[in-house]
Amino acid sequence: MAESKTYYITTPIYYPSDKLHIGHSYTTVAADAMARFKRLTGYDVMFLTGTDEHGQKIERLAKEKGVSPKEYVDNIVAGIKRLWNIMDISNDDFIRTTDERHKKVVQKIFKKLYDQGDIFKGVYKGWYCTPCESFWTERQLKDGNCPDCERSVELVEEEAYFFKLSKYQDRLIEYIETHDEFIQPVSRRNEMLNNFLRPGLEDLCVSRTSFKWGIPVSFDDKHVIYVWIDALSNYLSALGYMTDDDEKYRRYWPANVHLVGKEIVRFHTIIWPIMLMALGEPLPKQVFGHGWLVLDGGKMSKSKGNVVDPVVLVERYGVDAVRYFLLREVPFGADGVFSNEALINRINSDLANDLGNLLSRTVAMIDKYFDGYIPAATERADIDNELEKLAVETPGRVEKLMDKLEYSNALAEIWKLIGRANKYIDETTPWILAKDSNKRSRLGTVLYNLAESLRFISVLISPFMTRTPGMIRQQLGIEDESLSTWDSLVEFGKLPAEIKVQRGEVIFPRLDVEKELKALEELQPTTGQTSQKEEAARKDETSHKTAEKQQRPGEEQGVEEITIDDFAKLDIRVARVVDAEPVKKADRLLKLTLEVGDQTRQVVSGIARYYTPEELIGKTVILLANLKPVKLRGELSQGMILAATDDNDNLALLTVDREIDSGSRIS
Repeated sequence: MAESKTYYITTPIYYPSDKLHIGHSYTTVAADAMARFKRLTGYDVMFLTGTDEHGQKIERLAKEKGVSPKEYVDNIVAGIKRLWNIMDISNDDFIRTTDERHKKVVQKIFKKLYDQGDIFKGVYKGWYCTPCESFWTERQLKDGNCPDCERSVELVEEEAYFFKLSKYQDRLIEYIETHDEFIQPVSRRNEMLNNFLRPGLEDLCVSRTSFKWGIPVSFDDKHVIYVWIDALSNYLSALGYMTDDDEKYRRYWPANVHLVGKEIVRFHTIIWPIMLMALGEPLPKQVFGHGWLVLDGGKMSKSKGNVVDPVVLVERYGVDAVRYFLLREVPFGADGVFSNEALINRINSDLANDLGNLLSRTVAMIDKYFDGYIPAATERADIDNELEKLAVETPGRVEKLMDKLEYSNALAEIWKLIGRANKYIDETTPWILAKDSNKRSRLGTVLYNLAESLRFISVLISPFMTRTPGMIRQQLGIEDESLSTWDSLVEFGKLPAEIKVQRGEVIFPRLDVEKELKALEELQPTTGQTSQKEEAARKDETSHKTAEKQQRPGEEQGVEEITIDDFAKLDIRVARVVDAEPVKKADRLLKLTLEVGDQTRQVVSGIARYYTPEELIGKTVILLANLKPVKLRGELSQGMILAATDDNDNLALLTVDREIDSGSRIS
């Protein structure tokens, strides 16, 4: 039996000075999605995350709190682990630099480098940034401050050990120049070569004597091992490197990819590979430096207090919505702007209108037309080919994009299939097929193809969204685990007929944007949300001006003026007529079944003189959705469709001038 393919992926180990924010979740969710994807496609995966817990900053923070450094980090780390549990992170290991297994390996690495002459003792004098835990030369400072965080630095002079980075400089340059894939994106590669390596490296300070919170140098306990040899070694110590139990090291090293934020690319692509070269170990196959999630006010920072708490978002919208947004909104590698409004709009458009609506419509129609049993596909038509072909081709496209860490593009490919399935409904008009008993076989084939497409979608999204795939399969009645594997996507039509669907709750209800923005502002006020308030005020002012213009004709007709607040009380929606029939013993009334996003509404309308039921089916109409329900001739009417009349008693239903999703709000 052939040994399975291995895949080792890591996040940075996070510094537990305070609880983590949405930016940290971004990295970890990306790593988790890749780990899940590789497991799904047959790999033996090792996924590592953890915490970097030593250093002067932690020592000072603990002193301020009146606790020991270990007590301080234990509390923070417990919160980080809870966060990863909330975000459904599937890491195989969690390494802490305070773990005994890590400390022993770091001491062995330090000793080996010292014994072979790559570490030497000297005196360090330079500028130190405590928050970044970085030393800088005079020429590296930016206006006298730290070039990374722009905060103040302090002049430090102390005995220290140094690592000979300069010894391996040329070797590393040659490696990077001959291994294009090593540093990604390419912009980061060029930055490392041009800004750091080619100008020349200075030897690196790797020990401190001015604080004690760190791993002692085994042969000189006056010194503690300074951050980078300590922190970077986690990728090896978690695998049992330099221990009697190094099976994981032999199995998984070198790492396939280190995922890091762009601010620490330098350490992972210069210090880390040189350490490995000095140790005689293979270099990781790739270091990928992704961009930042920023607020309108700039980069999220715990010290600035402009952070977004992912727990608040998950509690309100569910983990899948947050995971989807993080991976879909911004191309991985580029900087992206986080805003509450962008999150809500993405949930409404992609998750509610597209995916949720597709599932609701499909299950509802199977329930209505086939008593809840998935029909067999017995009568094919040419129109089926495009949907089936796209479904079968999508897994391959997703796999190619994921291999390049193009999460957003991979999800875009999946959403093309979702969009095509929704379009397929409009093209095949199952509600019309259902009216003709001679077309029952064709109706069954259409609904089968939709159910099978949803099965494909449930598998495709499973690395990115952890809960939704199960919900989809539950509503489709799928219990056979073999139908949720990647291998099951090689062929369209594996879903057996006669499975009973289980119509459930709407998986992604549409959100009221304004209501949600207000709620989020109250739940997690941040400096980065100020511009959202300003934007809301601007929109409100514009709405007032627009309303004023629209109200003036009404003055001439003697219609009472309303305010924008009055108008805001009206919930006016785009709706699609899926069925229509006369109301018994009522010549003027038609009973309409409307699709309004994920919902179905019944409306009774006095338009029978102007429209036949047949001409209404498939038509897009405008619905006043929050009109109090009433009964007309014994039939419940849940709203009112809008129409215009003239002096000659002509009537025309209001509609929209281009295609738009049903359920869309009119404002």
